[in-house]
Amino acid sequence: MLDFLLTWVLVEVFNCWFLAANIAGNACGAAAQFLLSKYWVFTMSTKPTRIQLLKFIVMWALNIVLSAAGIYLLANFAGLHYLLSKLLVSVSLGVSYTYFVSKKVVFA
Repeated sequence: MLDFLLTWVLVEVFNCWFLAANIAGNACGAAAQFLLSKYWVFTMSTKPTRIQLLKFIVMWALNIVLSAAGIYLLANFAGLHYLLSKLLVSVSLGVSYTYFVSKKVVFA
């Protein structure tokens, strides 16, 4: 929610370009996701937080690139609204990439 809210505010209130707003929203959402994942979802992990954070940053760097590319393609070539594009890409990445990499690599 934090990701989408920040993206929407940046685009609609501050007239930022939707891809720049997406990156800012992703970064803010990533911070929230790391904390939720570390202390709630994957609580059995015993690796030091520093190592998990480094792996998480690498994972999210790729996530931001994939997200921006997907949103750009859907918004510019398929003509979808940027928020609908963001929703479709976020769900797709969440179930096909983010959760599994978090579970098997970051918080394993």
